[in-house]
Amino acid sequence: MKLDALKWGGALLVMLGLMFGSAWTAWVWQANAYDKKLAKQEAAHQTTLTHLANANSALIIAEQGKRLALEQWLAASDQSHYRALTDAKTTQTRLRDRLATADLRLSVLLDIPATHDRHGMQATTSPGSVVHGTARAQLDRAHAQRVIGITGDGDQGLIALQACQAYVKEVSRTK
Repeated sequence: MKLDALKWGGALLVMLGLMFGSAWTAWVWQANAYDKKLAKQEAAHQTTLTHLANANSALIIAEQGKRLALEQWLAASDQSHYRALTDAKTTQTRLRDRLATADLRLSVLLDIPATHDRHGMQATTSPGSVVHGTARAQLDRAHAQRVIGITGDGDQGLIALQACQAYVKEVSRTK
């Protein structure tokens, strides 16, 4: 009986050893399979991240190109706007100088009917003038210079408005 128990004990021990060995082998094999699967997933994930980073870089480069083009356009637009303002100021200064030296006189149309003879011609002309037509009055130099100042401010406002409109068009076009 002791021998039988010893045989059964040895057989049981061998069976437990085989079970443990097969469990350990299955565990190692499964761990190796999972490691391979995780490595493939990690590689796929890294590839996806690389593609996303490349796409993002391309988008950033494209936006930087648009920004550079817009900055260059703005610089050219500012130069054009400055040139237009400078020309308008120069023209206004020349007009003021010509008014101050009596080289130029401003006149306005009067809303009164001119005196005409029976043939439709003005009966007389004003001294120093051979122009027939509606009556005109010359403005005082100071008033004429104020008018030129007002029109100059208006010209500058219109130039600034045109620059703003061009800017808005360009910015809305690039979006």
